[in-house]
Amino acid sequence: MSAATKSMGDSMIMLRRNVKHSLRNPTTMFNAILFPIVMMLIFVYVFGDAFKVQGDYVDYATPGLLVMAVAYGLGATSAAVNSDMAKGVISRFKTMDVSRGAVLTGQVVVTVVRCLVADAAILAVAFLIGFRPHASALDWLGVFGMLLLLTFGTSWLVVALGLAAKSAESAAFATVPLIMLPFLSSAFVPAETMKTGVKQFVEYQPFTPIIETLRGLLAGHVDGGDAFQAVAWCAGLALVGYVWALSTFKKRA
Repeated sequence: MSAATKSMGDSMIMLRRNVKHSLRNPTTMFNAILFPIVMMLIFVYVFGDAFKVQGDYVDYATPGLLVMAVAYGLGATSAAVNSDMAKGVISRFKTMDVSRGAVLTGQVVVTVVRCLVADAAILAVAFLIGFRPHASALDWLGVFGMLLLLTFGTSWLVVALGLAAKSAESAAFATVPLIMLPFLSSAFVPAETMKTGVKQFVEYQPFTPIIETLRGLLAGHVDGGDAFQAVAWCAGLALVGYVWALSTFKKRA
């Protein structure tokens, strides 16, 4: 058996383990899937009429809610990684014939799967309450690719945060800035309607170009500048997270 085949097999075992842990934790499933849907209903039906946007508010808000669903699914991963470190689970894996990369990769993959399931649920509810995109098949492929890049990049970042944190509680708390960033973006109101200072922060933070790229793809006319920035941010997050996670894993595990 080649090293690549063995690593792939070990990663699938770690993935099954992490999926089982997620399914047994109702809080994780609620935060990852149900809570973003609740937020969608609140923003569309409670706050939607208060915001001035072009077209139906559900069409404007859905891209931001897709990103929010990803953000809300990250805390559980950071806490789970830290819990495995604190309980010596990862150290036990190191004494076994298990690929070291598979231990971290399993956490990344289960986070990606969980976040994409949450996004599928968001889209299903959005269609039920009036979401009508103008995306072509190629645009939908771009939406999937953008969400995949986002979840992959942020997953590596929160794995690194979980490895570096001193406790599971501090690991979960460390993901709060990622959860808050969608609120401080163009997810729910256009950046141009914001006051000076806030507007500049919104325009230059990482989630805004990602949201605008998704919004453009779903509307059928994506902006190339936003798309380039979005891909660059996702790649940057993935690179920083991967290097940080690998370095911390070698030191602590």
